[in-house]
Amino acid sequence: METKEHLVADLRPYLVAPRVQPPLDPRFRPATIARRAMAAALAGLREGVPVAVAVEQPGGTVSTRETLVFPDGHPEAAASHAFCERLVKFLLWSRGGNRVWIDGPDGRLVRALRSHFEETPTGRFDAHMMGEELFIAPFEVVAAPRSDFPVSRASTSSLGRHLDGCRIGFDLGASDRKVAAVVDGEVVFSEEIVWDPSHQPDPQWHFDQVMDALRSAAAHMPRVDAIGGSAAGVYVDNEVRAASLFRAVPRPLFETRVRGLFRELQQAWNGIPLVVVNDGEVTALAGSMLSGAGGLLGIAMGSSEAAGYVTPDGQLTSWLDELAFVPIDYAPDAPVDEWSGDRGCGAQYFSQQAVARLLPAAGIEADPALPLPERLAMLQRLMAAGDERARRVYETIGTYLGYALMEYRDFYEYEHLLLLGRVMTGGGGDLILERAREVLRVEDPALADATTFHTASERDKRHGQAVAAASLPALG
Repeated sequence: METKEHLVADLRPYLVAPRVQPPLDPRFRPATIARRAMAAALAGLREGVPVAVAVEQPGGTVSTRETLVFPDGHPEAAASHAFCERLVKFLLWSRGGNRVWIDGPDGRLVRALRSHFEETPTGRFDAHMMGEELFIAPFEVVAAPRSDFPVSRASTSSLGRHLDGCRIGFDLGASDRKVAAVVDGEVVFSEEIVWDPSHQPDPQWHFDQVMDALRSAAAHMPRVDAIGGSAAGVYVDNEVRAASLFRAVPRPLFETRVRGLFRELQQAWNGIPLVVVNDGEVTALAGSMLSGAGGLLGIAMGSSEAAGYVTPDGQLTSWLDELAFVPIDYAPDAPVDEWSGDRGCGAQYFSQQAVARLLPAAGIEADPALPLPERLAMLQRLMAAGDERARRVYETIGTYLGYALMEYRDFYEYEHLLLLGRVMTGGGGDLILERAREVLRVEDPALADATTFHTASERDKRHGQAVAAASLPALG
């Protein structure tokens, strides 16, 4: 696995064309179909070697998986290594952790993985993010027998669902910020303001913007008892660990001002309860609160892909759920994620980035300098006018989604799916949903029957997210 190109080349024999083709992307090779092809090959040869993988967070959360690989010396052994790297990638960005445990054949798999994380650009990105950035601890790949692995342990919390008192809920997205005043669970004021935080290098600008939003909401209540918020990125104990919102802030200023930004805001509000979490988690929480269902995966298709998960018993987890970085397409020429440099990751398939990428393939001309939200708005206008080219864009995204849901189901115990975000707005969103269901009916009828799809009204989209965010802190 010296390079990403070599890794993808190893997978070529298993890159099977899907039975439902995305109209604008005939080279799409779903991860879930490739993994099934590898499993079928191993089962047919009856020579699969068991491999155990665990990803561990410093706090003790451990997630494990078991798979089969070809034995060392087999002509397809390199393909096994490539599949294991993709598996580890999924675990790292869905679960999160700085230590990877491997029980594999003769140590060659471990050496291959270490080489990937130490020597390739995409591997170094993942190792740096999981180690120094997110968990502030060294990243390592550990070889050990399965019996010496740490015990699997999930960490859940009962954050949210607190509706008493006067609360502020906010959401910080890549293209707009929202805030609401919530009194005993009822939204009495809300506003949405367009902004462009990723190009702002001054931490004080970010502080002032959030403070202005909070003051706007506070002006519509007799008092403020608690503040809850969601934001794109990774947040641990109200600390900013990584977020594209602050991409332009120089590293020294990030460390001194941005990392503790929300604690600084809490102090400015006299230390009242304040909780901020990833926006995907609040999406899932909002869906669970609106539907009354647990076992729910929430996906928001906005400037990127945000995701969150509520367990069957209604709890949030300590998992990252950063599905924007999870590979769902193994095609050698799959689109490249602008941040990680990896190919085939969710952000390029379920977001305004996906729309911008697919417009030229559909024959729709758009100025490359046009901001992503405006390109999406153009597509929505064409869709409303009955333009067949716009339909193909949405059908392609829907096809992607169907195959991604099959991949996600192998890692998440969900029966309910909530779809939100600007890409899902209007008739195009209905077409995405219809196409995803078609993929499941064709490829995995049992999953199609077991999955309940949820969408939200415009009012629920605005107010449900605000109420869920505001409900995060407990009073007292």
